[in-house]
Amino acid sequence: MERVRFLVVGAGISGLAFADRVGLGEDVLVLEADREIGGYCKTIVKDGFVWDYSGHFFHFKHEDIEADLVSRMGADTVRTVQKDSRIHWGKDRWIDFPFQKNIHQLPHAEFLECLHDLHFREGGQSSTNFEEMLYARFGRGIAERFLVPYNEKLYATNLKTLDVDAMGRFFPHANEDEILRNFTHPENASYNATFTYPAGGAIQYVHALAQGVLPERIALSEKLVRLDLKRKIAITTEREIAFEHAISSAPFVNLLEIAGLEVPEGVYSWNRVLVFNLGFDRKGPDGIHWAYFPQRDVSFYRVGFYDNILGTPRMSLYVELGFARGAEIDVEACRARVLEDLAKTGITTSHQLVASHSVVMDPAYVHITRAAMNDHADKKRLLESRGVHTIGRYGGWTYCSIEDNIVEARALADSLLRIWR
Repeated sequence: MERVRFLVVGAGISGLAFADRVGLGEDVLVLEADREIGGYCKTIVKDGFVWDYSGHFFHFKHEDIEADLVSRMGADTVRTVQKDSRIHWGKDRWIDFPFQKNIHQLPHAEFLECLHDLHFREGGQSSTNFEEMLYARFGRGIAERFLVPYNEKLYATNLKTLDVDAMGRFFPHANEDEILRNFTHPENASYNATFTYPAGGAIQYVHALAQGVLPERIALSEKLVRLDLKRKIAITTEREIAFEHAISSAPFVNLLEIAGLEVPEGVYSWNRVLVFNLGFDRKGPDGIHWAYFPQRDVSFYRVGFYDNILGTPRMSLYVELGFARGAEIDVEACRARVLEDLAKTGITTSHQLVASHSVVMDPAYVHITRAAMNDHADKKRLLESRGVHTIGRYGGWTYCSIEDNIVEARALADSLLRIWR
């Protein structure tokens, strides 16, 4: 039977970041069920367009991580961009993001309603769920005009089921003083005010990480089928492998099933996202990098403009639609509806679609609830006692950035290497 010190499950950002960190001289094997590396950071190149599985833009707070990856790719291949994100508010009207800090850009009557409700909001008692927090913190006008409908489209669920802190630091909080000050002194910076993006798509960051892993130590088209926690043996579609440590970025519920652990009914939930990548014959709106659509009669919740990021001459979009976990998705019907809605919202006029691609991300956004967090913490401790470590957005069942995944993977690698050395 083959034996390995570090068995990595998943060749996405998290798994490759771990394998890269432990180094070429260490005993590591990366299992990947797909035919290629990258996870959700795969890139599609078609008919002159460059698209990812969805919009993956990198917001680095750790300069050393960014410098390391860029040095592997070459600085001339990476664009650094000052973010321009908007909210669609009618066919010819855009509001700067975040909405709650830019209500003064609304039509006068809507602005007054939001301002009134912000000031006289009932926020005295502690919120018990995400929706309650939105109303308590921002008032009815801001909540019902943007925050509630947009996040319902994003998560495809009742917001009352989500934890108050479901989005963590990524939710753009603002108090009343900050909102009022923004009327005359705009300050819309957020965690991703500046982002970087490679000319060849997000896969370039994946390939940069993969440089630190011997190619023969990445096993493609090999799926983990079962984990024997007592004997510390992994059974794949190809073989059995004894391991000292297994590092998994697989969705946590999948890992529990593979390891023979209970998945409590009704505790874990998530949405699915249908992503359309669309290429048109000419440019569309200029300057905008991505836009949010809270309108309930518009099928998509977000649209991104690759052409405005990469400086290309034809409009190149990613379009995202949220669905409940068990929903059936008719891709062709959705594509037709998307094209109608792009015209209705003024994104397209007489444009001709010349290239397209679609993918369903499942899971996409996990639903962070108190019950899920408690069960995850208990099961994570049990798994770690058997040498199994779970990382990443889906392994950690959390809302985080790609940089967070790299930081977490490197920290785990350093910790385990200290034990061995």
